[in-house]
Amino acid sequence: CFVLALFESNKLNIMNKILPIILLGTSFTSCTQAGDSQSEKQPNIVLIIGDDISWNDYGCYGNPDVKTPNIDNLATEGIKFTNAYLTASSCSPSRCSIITGRYPHNTGAHELRLPLPMDQLLFPKVLKENGYYTAHAGKWHFGVNEFSGPGLEAFDSYGNDSDGGKKDGGEEQWVNRIKNRPQDKAFFMWFASNDAHRKWSADSFLPPHNPDSLNVPPFLIDDAATRNDLASYYNEIARFDFYIGEVVKELSKQGVLDNTVILVLADNGRPFPRCKTRVYDSGMKTGLIFRWGDKIDQGITSDALVSVIDIAPTLLDIAGIKAGKTFQGRSFAGLFDNPDAEFRNYIFSEHNWHDYESYERQVRTKDFMFIYNGRPLLNNIGGADVVRSPSMKSLFNAHESNLLTDAQSDIFLGPRPVKEFYNCRKDPLQLNNIIDDKNYINQIEELERILKKWQKQTGDTEPAIITKDHFDRKTGAFLLGEAEKINKTVIRGEIPGKSKHATNINHPGPF
Repeated sequence: CFVLALFESNKLNIMNKILPIILLGTSFTSCTQAGDSQSEKQPNIVLIIGDDISWNDYGCYGNPDVKTPNIDNLATEGIKFTNAYLTASSCSPSRCSIITGRYPHNTGAHELRLPLPMDQLLFPKVLKENGYYTAHAGKWHFGVNEFSGPGLEAFDSYGNDSDGGKKDGGEEQWVNRIKNRPQDKAFFMWFASNDAHRKWSADSFLPPHNPDSLNVPPFLIDDAATRNDLASYYNEIARFDFYIGEVVKELSKQGVLDNTVILVLADNGRPFPRCKTRVYDSGMKTGLIFRWGDKIDQGITSDALVSVIDIAPTLLDIAGIKAGKTFQGRSFAGLFDNPDAEFRNYIFSEHNWHDYESYERQVRTKDFMFIYNGRPLLNNIGGADVVRSPSMKSLFNAHESNLLTDAQSDIFLGPRPVKEFYNCRKDPLQLNNIIDDKNYINQIEELERILKKWQKQTGDTEPAIITKDHFDRKTGAFLLGEAEKINKTVIRGEIPGKSKHATNINHPGPF
């Protein structure tokens, strides 16, 4: 009885001493669980976009020449998509399409350097409204080069501390953005590089690629000038890859790597003849890699057809946010768990003005590609930076001497066919137009019907007067007056889809 009375008399003192410890432990456990729950619902997201890099110019996509160890490592730790496609092989229209999840003629920014309208909804803004800290670093170019447009509302932080993203590859501020972020929020980062856009500036950044050891695509001239051009291009990709490695190191250092979705892609194909601006795979296909800790099995591959307009709804889905009606794509997050599943039946792409007058529309399945060309009297030369390149000069010289192969002659062809059709299984580079092959008449008619249906449902039109050439097709020299050159003025024609109010149309077209 004495012991019991003694215990009862001291019980209050004992509880007063241990209760704060118990409560502290309970509080710590509750906070940890809440934090884990928040982390589960809202993983961090880092989107890294290269400039003018073709899908097969990474080691993990089978290129034996280029040095991309960090990108290759992301592929071994995540999922690699082998049938990911852009909507435009042109810098700003492509980026505007990705960030809005809409086709170029539906964004109102279908041409190079055409400003993205303020009423377009950007998926980073949706993330921001749902608790994310959103930041941008590197190249801007959502229609214009300077920081402007609806992107300003979408990002808590944008631009670069020193050089506006124009120094070297523009990647210098990527790590700083991660270091200087708020620590109490999930974050979304849009990291954009100028690599590998011309002019080259990475030849001395890392041990350079050896021109003599490179493989030259069949549509280019295999000479010293082209090999040196390719080597400099690969050096730019290596610098892009280096800074991706620095981002991964910083995320790991902060202990947030495994709860961060990292995706790598590019805005269009390599800045070489028959690539950039073209609707062939050499211009329109992109590498696409996702890494997300243990949420994605390591080293898996998906050959499902996906479009970059699907990226916005996919990232919103990952963040636990329902994509609104303005997004024309769909989430392919289910492919992370089931990479062998099918997704899209069709891919649609556009070629509008990029320095030169053009109007092409393309529909693609895994097996076949159909192209409609609304300006058949014009050749398909590429962008002005491509026309001024050493590789193009080699092609011009061989063209004047009648020494080109059929593949190399393609860029000079004019008039061009109004319609083109390719068996992509047998002809992965789309070198042999079989539009007149009677064996494929059913496939040709079906894809032409699907393309017209997509145009009708999404409000695409073909105006009589569209933006004309601003550069010479042989020299790349500026054609307009000095005032336009100084002020970077673009004299534009009618926007495709304007008469149908395509910027207000949300129909996705055939899927």
